[in-house]
Amino acid sequence: MGARPAILLVTKAVFLLALGALLAASAAAAGPRVQAADYDAFWLWAGVRGRAELAAAKTIYLHSGEIGPDRNGFVRMKAQGVTEPGPHKATLWLVYRVRSLDWPPQIVAQIRRRLEAWRAQPGPVAGVQIDFDAATRGLQNYAAFLRALRRELPESCALGVTGLMDWASQASPEDLNALAGSVDELVFQTYRGAQTVENIGAYLARLGRLRIPYRLGLAEGAEWSPPRALAQRPNFLGYVVFLRNRGASIAQ
Repeated sequence: MGARPAILLVTKAVFLLALGALLAASAAAAGPRVQAADYDAFWLWAGVRGRAELAAAKTIYLHSGEIGPDRNGFVRMKAQGVTEPGPHKATLWLVYRVRSLDWPPQIVAQIRRRLEAWRAQPGPVAGVQIDFDAATRGLQNYAAFLRALRRELPESCALGVTGLMDWASQASPEDLNALAGSVDELVFQTYRGAQTVENIGAYLARLGRLRIPYRLGLAEGAEWSPPRALAQRPNFLGYVVFLRNRGASIAQ
């Protein structure tokens, strides 16, 4: 009877050692994580606190507004993110989260005024990015919307869009390349929630057919192993990291 506590202690110690080894192996198998310090382009969404990495950023995609129906069904813009333009070192893209493409004329006028206000400050502003989850089967209609928007923006204003990884796997080359001519840059979101989508390599393999310059959007903290072939693709421009507060999930 007196030996039983000692046996239990040994058994518990062996269990804890085995558990520690298992957790270490799982962490090693998970692969590298996206660390903001390793990149120089970021999405800065409303509500995300300032970070040291932003001081050295070359490009910031700045959440500037939400466009969609209000409670009465009227499509309006709601300002988001940094409300007062100011001096900046990084090149800025003003990002608008869009929930409806049925825009009244004042929406574009508001975007133009915001663009002018930022360009009046010291620092470069590349243009406007539209963040809209267009269904793959609706890409032709989305392309028509973007062509019309392109005509309403200043010639010096670049137009970018975010893209879903489903576009890469399900859309025809004709649908994707219909965005060419009006879109200067496409940033594919490689994540759902805060995790990289499964079988990401299969999606990326299909991007070689694109004629549009594109980047890949990464979720901070998500697993990511850069495919070697990407660096050789002429239209691949690099990465954009979606910053988030510690412990927070990504919500768009």
